[in-house]
Amino acid sequence: MNSARPHPHPNLPLATGDTGGTAAAAPAGPVPAGRETPCLLREFAMCFTATPRGARLARRLVSHRLDEWGHPYTSPVNETLTLITGELVSNAVRHGLVPGRDFRVVLTEGTGALRVEVTDTRAERVPPQSAAEPPGDAESGRGLLLVSRLADGWGVTRRTGAPGKTVWARLAVDGRGPAE
Repeated sequence: MNSARPHPHPNLPLATGDTGGTAAAAPAGPVPAGRETPCLLREFAMCFTATPRGARLARRLVSHRLDEWGHPYTSPVNETLTLITGELVSNAVRHGLVPGRDFRVVLTEGTGALRVEVTDTRAERVPPQSAAEPPGDAESGRGLLLVSRLADGWGVTRRTGAPGKTVWARLAVDGRGPAE
Protein backbone atom coordinates (compact mmCIF):
# COMPACT_ATOMS: atom_id res chain seq x y z
CA MET A 1 0.00 0.00 0.00
CA ASN A 2 1.20 3.48 -0.77
CA SER A 3 2.41 4.92 2.54
CA ALA A 4 2.10 8.50 1.24
CA ARG A 5 -1.67 8.20 1.03
CA PRO A 6 -3.27 9.66 4.17
CA HIS A 7 -5.49 7.32 6.13
CA PRO A 8 -9.11 8.58 6.13
CA HIS A 9 -9.69 7.39 9.71
CA PRO A 10 -6.43 7.60 11.70
CA ASN A 11 -7.90 5.75 14.69
CA LEU A 12 -8.93 2.74 12.61
CA PRO A 13 -6.69 0.06 11.12
CA LEU A 14 -6.10 0.11 7.40
CA ALA A 15 -8.52 -2.08 5.47
CA THR A 16 -7.14 -5.33 4.13
CA GLY A 17 -6.88 -5.47 0.37
CA ASP A 18 -8.13 -1.89 0.02
CA THR A 19 -5.83 -0.80 -2.74
CA GLY A 20 -8.37 1.14 -4.75
CA GLY A 21 -7.33 -1.01 -7.71
CA THR A 22 -6.99 -4.69 -8.30
CA ALA A 23 -7.29 -6.77 -5.16
CA ALA A 24 -4.85 -9.49 -4.19
CA ALA A 25 -5.40 -12.94 -5.63
CA ALA A 26 -8.03 -15.05 -3.91
CA PRO A 27 -6.80 -17.96 -1.82
CA ALA A 28 -6.48 -21.29 -3.58
CA GLY A 29 -9.05 -23.99 -2.97
CA PRO A 30 -12.75 -24.54 -3.59
CA VAL A 31 -14.96 -21.47 -3.88
CA PRO A 32 -17.79 -21.46 -1.27
CA ALA A 33 -21.34 -21.44 -2.60
CA GLY A 34 -22.40 -17.93 -3.57
CA ARG A 35 -18.80 -16.74 -3.73
CA GLU A 36 -18.74 -16.84 -7.50
CA THR A 37 -17.91 -13.18 -8.12
CA PRO A 38 -16.33 -13.25 -11.57
CA CYS A 39 -13.11 -11.27 -11.94
CA LEU A 40 -12.56 -9.57 -8.60
CA LEU A 41 -11.88 -5.88 -9.19
CA ARG A 42 -11.82 -4.32 -5.71
CA GLU A 43 -12.06 -5.37 -2.09
CA PHE A 44 -12.59 -3.60 1.22
CA ALA A 45 -12.39 -5.55 4.49
CA MET A 46 -12.41 -4.43 8.11
CA CYS A 47 -13.27 -5.68 11.60
CA PHE A 48 -15.69 -3.75 13.80
CA THR A 49 -16.72 -3.93 17.44
CA ALA A 50 -19.95 -5.90 17.90
CA THR A 51 -21.90 -2.87 19.11
CA PRO A 52 -24.55 -0.65 17.55
CA ARG A 53 -21.82 1.93 17.01
CA GLY A 54 -19.68 -0.63 15.17
CA ALA A 55 -22.66 -1.60 13.01
CA ARG A 56 -23.33 2.04 12.13
CA LEU A 57 -19.66 2.61 11.24
CA ALA A 58 -19.61 -0.53 9.06
CA ARG A 59 -22.70 0.61 7.16
CA ARG A 60 -21.29 4.12 6.66
CA LEU A 61 -17.88 2.89 5.49
CA VAL A 62 -19.50 0.51 2.97
CA SER A 63 -21.54 3.41 1.59
CA HIS A 64 -18.41 5.59 1.47
CA ARG A 65 -16.40 2.86 -0.29
CA LEU A 66 -19.17 2.34 -2.86
CA ASP A 67 -19.14 6.08 -3.56
CA GLU A 68 -15.36 5.95 -4.07
CA TRP A 69 -15.81 3.01 -6.44
CA GLY A 70 -18.17 4.99 -8.69
CA HIS A 71 -21.56 4.20 -7.11
CA PRO A 72 -22.65 7.64 -5.79
CA TYR A 73 -24.34 7.91 -2.39
CA THR A 74 -27.77 8.58 -3.90
CA SER A 75 -27.56 5.86 -6.57
CA PRO A 76 -29.88 2.86 -6.30
CA VAL A 77 -26.86 0.52 -6.06
CA ASN A 78 -25.32 2.41 -3.11
CA GLU A 79 -28.62 2.82 -1.28
CA THR A 80 -29.61 -0.82 -1.79
CA LEU A 81 -26.28 -2.35 -0.78
CA THR A 82 -26.00 0.01 2.20
CA LEU A 83 -29.44 -1.11 3.38
CA ILE A 84 -28.49 -4.77 2.92
CA THR A 85 -25.24 -4.18 4.81
CA GLY A 86 -27.14 -2.44 7.60
CA GLU A 87 -29.44 -5.45 8.03
CA LEU A 88 -26.57 -7.97 8.01
CA VAL A 89 -24.39 -6.07 10.48
CA SER A 90 -27.39 -5.41 12.69
CA ASN A 91 -28.02 -9.16 12.82
CA ALA A 92 -24.34 -9.80 13.60
CA VAL A 93 -24.54 -7.44 16.58
CA ARG A 94 -27.94 -8.62 17.80
CA HIS A 95 -27.82 -12.37 17.14
CA GLY A 96 -24.14 -13.17 16.50
CA LEU A 97 -22.64 -11.43 19.48
CA VAL A 98 -19.98 -13.26 21.45
CA PRO A 99 -18.66 -10.96 24.21
CA GLY A 100 -15.20 -9.67 23.38
CA ARG A 101 -15.37 -10.70 19.70
CA ASP A 102 -15.65 -8.42 16.69
CA PHE A 103 -17.47 -8.95 13.42
CA ARG A 104 -15.87 -8.56 10.00
CA VAL A 105 -17.25 -6.95 6.84
CA VAL A 106 -15.88 -7.70 3.38
CA LEU A 107 -17.14 -5.74 0.38
CA THR A 108 -16.05 -6.91 -3.05
CA GLU A 109 -16.72 -5.65 -6.52
CA GLY A 110 -16.50 -8.09 -9.37
CA THR A 111 -17.46 -7.81 -13.00
CA GLY A 112 -21.18 -7.00 -12.92
CA ALA A 113 -21.74 -7.69 -9.21
CA LEU A 114 -21.10 -6.40 -5.71
CA ARG A 115 -20.95 -8.70 -2.73
CA VAL A 116 -21.02 -7.97 0.99
CA GLU A 117 -20.06 -10.54 3.64
CA VAL A 118 -20.53 -10.20 7.38
CA THR A 119 -18.72 -12.72 9.56
CA ASP A 120 -19.37 -13.23 13.27
CA THR A 121 -18.13 -15.86 15.73
CA ARG A 122 -21.46 -17.29 16.86
CA ALA A 123 -21.75 -20.64 15.08
CA GLU A 124 -24.92 -21.95 16.72
CA ARG A 125 -27.14 -19.01 15.65
CA VAL A 126 -27.57 -19.51 11.90
CA PRO A 127 -30.27 -17.49 10.12
CA PRO A 128 -33.01 -19.47 8.37
CA GLN A 129 -32.64 -19.78 4.60
CA SER A 130 -36.34 -19.11 4.09
CA ALA A 131 -37.09 -15.53 4.97
CA ALA A 132 -40.73 -15.94 5.93
CA GLU A 133 -42.73 -12.83 6.73
CA PRO A 134 -43.31 -12.46 10.48
CA PRO A 135 -46.79 -11.85 11.90
CA GLY A 136 -48.06 -8.30 11.37
CA ASP A 137 -47.71 -7.38 15.04
CA ALA A 138 -44.13 -8.68 15.40
CA GLU A 139 -41.56 -5.99 16.28
CA SER A 140 -38.65 -7.70 14.53
CA GLY A 141 -37.85 -10.41 12.02
CA ARG A 142 -38.04 -8.47 8.77
CA GLY A 143 -34.33 -7.85 8.15
CA LEU A 144 -33.57 -11.00 6.19
CA LEU A 145 -36.89 -10.64 4.38
CA LEU A 146 -35.62 -7.27 3.11
CA VAL A 147 -32.26 -8.81 2.19
CA SER A 148 -33.94 -11.64 0.27
CA ARG A 149 -36.10 -9.19 -1.67
CA LEU A 150 -33.34 -6.67 -2.46
CA ALA A 151 -30.36 -8.94 -3.15
CA ASP A 152 -29.88 -11.11 -6.22
CA GLY A 153 -28.69 -13.87 -3.90
CA TRP A 154 -27.81 -14.40 -0.26
CA GLY A 155 -26.76 -17.23 1.98
CA VAL A 156 -24.83 -18.45 4.98
CA THR A 157 -21.48 -20.20 5.00
CA ARG A 158 -19.95 -21.81 8.08
CA ARG A 159 -16.39 -20.72 8.81
CA THR A 160 -13.65 -23.30 8.53
CA GLY A 161 -10.80 -23.29 11.02
CA ALA A 162 -12.65 -20.97 13.42
CA PRO A 163 -16.07 -20.79 15.04
CA GLY A 164 -18.73 -18.72 13.39
CA LYS A 165 -20.47 -18.06 10.12
CA THR A 166 -20.49 -15.66 7.21
CA VAL A 167 -23.75 -14.23 5.90
CA TRP A 168 -23.36 -12.85 2.39
CA ALA A 169 -25.48 -11.03 -0.17
CA ARG A 170 -24.82 -10.37 -3.86
CA LEU A 171 -26.20 -7.50 -5.94
CA ALA A 172 -25.96 -7.30 -9.73
CA VAL A 173 -24.82 -3.90 -10.96
CA ASP A 174 -25.08 -4.42 -14.70
CA GLY A 175 -28.75 -3.47 -14.99
CA ARG A 176 -30.22 -6.92 -14.29
CA GLY A 177 -30.60 -6.61 -10.53
CA PRO A 178 -33.60 -5.29 -8.59
CA ALA A 179 -31.73 -2.11 -7.63
CA GLU A 180 -31.55 -0.80 -11.18
